[in-house]
Amino acid sequence: FGSKVIVTGDMTQKDLGAGTVSGLDVAVRVLKKVEGIAFCELTSRDVVRHPLVQKIVEAYEGYEKKEQARADRKKKRRKGRP
Repeated sequence: FGSKVIVTGDMTQKDLGAGTVSGLDVAVRVLKKVEGIAFCELTSRDVVRHPLVQKIVEAYEGYEKKEQARADRKKKRRKGRP
């Protein structure tokens, strides 16, 4: 058919409540191994706006990494309980 679909989103910009999973996060996890689907992830190095905007993006990226690590540790501790 020659059709293309492009979905854009910012994984760091979420205003969901604690424990609520983003639909974009789910889509990436579900579809990342589907043949014919590709993802292009941009980072702070791709920001070509004002340097302050780049610093803000980097700050949020760092926050997300720390939060994910904290959630992973918490999950691991729960698995260790009888």
